[in-house]
Formats: sequence, C-alpha cells, structure tokens
Amino acid sequence: MDGNWWWPWADNEVHAAPEIVVEVEPEIFAPTNPYYPEGVFIPGYEPNEAPVPVLLASLGGMLGFALLGASAIALKANPNLSKSNLALFCWFVMNGCLHCFFEGYFVFNHATIASSQNVFAQLWKEYALSDSRYLTSDFFMLSIESITVFIWGPLCFANAIAIVRGSPARHALRIVVCIAHLYGVSLYYCTSLSETYFTGLSHSRPEPLYFWGYYVGFNLLWVIIPAVLLLNSVVTIVMRLGTLDKVHVMLDAAILDTRRPRHNGTNGHTTEPKKTR
Repeated sequence: MDGNWWWPWADNEVHAAPEIVVEVEPEIFAPTNPYYPEGVFIPGYEPNEAPVPVLLASLGGMLGFALLGASAIALKANPNLSKSNLALFCWFVMNGCLHCFFEGYFVFNHATIASSQNVFAQLWKEYALSDSRYLTSDFFMLSIESITVFIWGPLCFANAIAIVRGSPARHALRIVVCIAHLYGVSLYYCTSLSETYFTGLSHSRPEPLYFWGYYVGFNLLWVIIPAVLLLNSVVTIVMRLGTLDKVHVMLDAAILDTRRPRHNGTNGHTTEPKKTR
C-alpha cells in the first residue's frame, strides 16, 4: 500500500513500472585472418608483406639454382648420362630439396609461421589459404611432414645418386619413394575431404584458385609423376627378370646337352663327351 493512503486525492492503485525496450544491434566481429573454416584461431597471424609473384619467383629461383648446380655435378661425374636419366635425376633432387628444406622449415617452425615474414613462412601462409591445417599445428600434418622430411627426402637424394652411378638399386629406391608419395598424397586428400564431408568444415577458401589450383593442382603432380615412374620401374624389373629366366633356361638346356651321351651313327657305339680341363 502506498504511504499516502490517508490523502483523499491520492491514487492508491498500484501501477506496474513501464517496460523499457532497448534495441541492441548484434555485434559483428570481423575475422582476424583470411583462413577457413571461418573463425579458425591462428595465434600471432600477420599478413604477408611480399606479393605472390615475388614469392613464387623466389622459390623457383632457389630450386633452379639447386637443379643447375646438381646437374653440372651429375654430368661431370657421369658424362654419358642420358637426357631421360638427367630429367629423373632433377626430379628427385627437386623432391629432396622440397622435402628436406621447404617442408623441413614447416616441421621446425610450425608454431611461428603465422607471424613470420621469412620467404618460406610467407609461402606456407599463401599455401595455407587452401589448407589452414598448416597454420594450426595440426597433428596429422606434423606427423606426415616429419616422415617426409626425415625419410622420404633423404631417399630422394639417394635415388638421384643411384641414377648417376647407374646402380641397379635405383629401381628399388624409385619404387619405395613413388609408393610413399602416392600413399602420402592419398592420406592428405582423404583426411581433409573426409572431414569436410562428415563435418561440413572446409580448410580451404571457396575460391577456385585455392582449392583447384593450390590444393588439387600442386599436389596432383605427386600423383601423376610417381605413378608413371612406378609403372616404368615395375615393367623394367619384370622384363629383365623375364629375360634372365630365359637365359637360365637356355643355360640349363646347354648344360644338359653337354652331359648327354652321344651315339656314333657309323658303328653304333656311344661316345662320351670330351672332358675339358
């Protein structure tokens, strides 16, 4: 009851307080980085300072310098090296450089790539637009890249050396490395695409350049070329083993023929083959 109940002109009815409606506009948070899925947390991210053509030219220049130097050494060590073998040599040297140095940079610096302006770091930030897992220290990426750096990279260099020397082991090494590349790319594609299929979250930006150009196109080289080289090595080994089997059959037949007793057609006597010292 109101305290002025005794005043005759006082309004003794209790009135509810009027509701105050305040319209609050929803706060829109701008993304702190251009990577997908939207809102992915990338600590310390700093945009690249160098444009993409400069970054690609830098990587191409480093690889070109390495391949020219390695080719000069290979031709000096083996002047009879054919053009096809020289091309294979350059392919495996390039793979070794990318695996050991470029991907090695990721393995050892994955936690600071987002904030770094190193050439390799900026290249990784550009490629990560197609797969942001490279900037989130994803466990799968660290695992598969570590295997690539410490095992497949050195094996690529070993394969290149075997090609120059003409070692019979080159086909065995080539088969191992090619299967590793095919298996690694398959895992890389399957893990990302499966996550997108089952969760609806994509690690690649929606623009065709990043998905079809970076994610699919760049990695497709390590499907096509290893598949061709693997087939070539398998066919070569099968053909040479087949030829070796034929030689063994011919040698066995010749040995049996020399041990078989011969009959003299004139008098019917059997003559033993002459023994050689």
